[in-house]
Amino acid sequence: MKTRGTWLASALAMAAMPFAISSAFAADAPSMTDAEKATAKKIYFERCAGCHGVLRKGATGKNLEPHWEKTLKDGSKLEGGTLKLGQNRLEKIIAYGTEGGMVNFDDILTKDEINLMARYIQNVPDVPPEFSMAEMKATWKVMMPVDKRPTKQMNKINLKNIFSVTLRDTGEVALIDGDTKEITSIVKTGYAVHISRISASGRYVYVIGRDGRLSLIDLWLEKPAVVAEVKVAFDARSVDTSKFKGYEDTYAIAGGYWPPQYSIMDGATLEPLKIVSTRGMTVDGEYHPEPRVASIVASQTKPEWVVNIKETGQIRLVDYSDLKNLKETTFESAKFLHDGGWDSTQRYFLVAANASNKVAVVDTVERKLAALVDTAKIPHPGRGANFVHPTYGPVWTTGHLGADVITLIGTDPEKHKDNAWKVVQEIKHVGAGNLFVKTHPKSKHLWADAPQNPEKSLAESVAVYSIADLSKPPVMLNVAKDSGLPETKAIRRAVHPEYNADGNEVWISLWGGKADQSAIVVYDDTTLKVKKVITDPKMITPTGKFNLHNTQHDIY
Repeated sequence: MKTRGTWLASALAMAAMPFAISSAFAADAPSMTDAEKATAKKIYFERCAGCHGVLRKGATGKNLEPHWEKTLKDGSKLEGGTLKLGQNRLEKIIAYGTEGGMVNFDDILTKDEINLMARYIQNVPDVPPEFSMAEMKATWKVMMPVDKRPTKQMNKINLKNIFSVTLRDTGEVALIDGDTKEITSIVKTGYAVHISRISASGRYVYVIGRDGRLSLIDLWLEKPAVVAEVKVAFDARSVDTSKFKGYEDTYAIAGGYWPPQYSIMDGATLEPLKIVSTRGMTVDGEYHPEPRVASIVASQTKPEWVVNIKETGQIRLVDYSDLKNLKETTFESAKFLHDGGWDSTQRYFLVAANASNKVAVVDTVERKLAALVDTAKIPHPGRGANFVHPTYGPVWTTGHLGADVITLIGTDPEKHKDNAWKVVQEIKHVGAGNLFVKTHPKSKHLWADAPQNPEKSLAESVAVYSIADLSKPPVMLNVAKDSGLPETKAIRRAVHPEYNADGNEVWISLWGGKADQSAIVVYDDTTLKVKKVITDPKMITPTGKFNLHNTQHDIY
């Protein structure tokens, strides 16, 4: 087996890609040296491509092409583009953010870098290369063959309460013992791991980096470590395994942002087995060259994955029972699909079409789109939050990047038919800029962050609502102050509430810059008091945290 050079955890493969587009608007763009373009390309990949797309056609974020045109239903044309906005306006937008959910970068980028990025996005975007099966196989590496791995757990870690914590800017995950609050190991993975997924057995952790590097961590080793890895794309976000009875962890699937495709691998070794392109027509009937794979979940009711294609608004049910004769069922929802989670019965998957201000409901038993629910601006649920509302029965909850509300959608079409797949309540949130909401079956609280809010005090805090009386104002917890860390001018964003396995603690990441000390602040879910502040010089820019038990069993 070959490896494809060294892993580019910080420089990233995207930064070295060739220029491949010419345009009538190129002559109007600000000039840049080759060195400036390489630097800007790296920054764009790390900070901007996730929302705006590699080709800059927009999704959660706005279209950032130098010039674009759109024909409206009445036949009139709408025009825009970064060249029309101009250098000064672009610098202000990058520096100070927008009310639509874009954060301010004045405490992340220098003034020279902001100037550089404003010039860069006025130039024509590059088209990166494709990524073939042969190229993927060349990156595949098995560090420890299956027959050399232990047959029983070789450590004394309580695997049910381990947290896999993304250390965004170092290309690592920290495995933290939820009982002792100690770091058991820091594992080198891909850059800015987007998500951690747990095997059906609870033994393996699959993590996917934004640079497309998929790593398989064996928790049974004396010190958990990566036992296999493969690069599935230049840019990626999603991974899951096969979970239907008889197929437990037989396969793994990972979705690419670029190239727009999903890949199926052997679950134990990550050997690449199949690549499927997602390019095609949008729900509006237009061809899109960059329909990225947003979220993937494994059905418990059939040997299928739910694969959500961002730009096209298409949802695919992928039957993995016969890879040689792969079956896909495709149905239309709305652009631009992003993240989502199961309802409490794990029959229905609810996924945000965030730039369309809708939530799509997938019925995995009937294998159809059950509903398309209109919501407030830019829903961003993470996995969402399930609880029983005192009036409306079972509900699933999402926050919003672009609105200061939390939306509750009824999820029980049998006993609460009148409420099913409708917005039954909007709770007033502290502001826009929410990324994650979270609760637990044993909890009486609903936690909601606001890390994308431009107000420092709100971005550094979380709101805690009482499920018994959602009309009450939330309890505000200033996570930055509670951490005890020295105050800084830069924003330390409080992000991603995550429960422990017992449902009595909530862990919040305090996400500072590379030069700032970050932390994880652990709260008692009953008293809302700080129980522990986890800090370590090696714990740099922690963001997403995934409790292995809750993630394994889809408890949220």
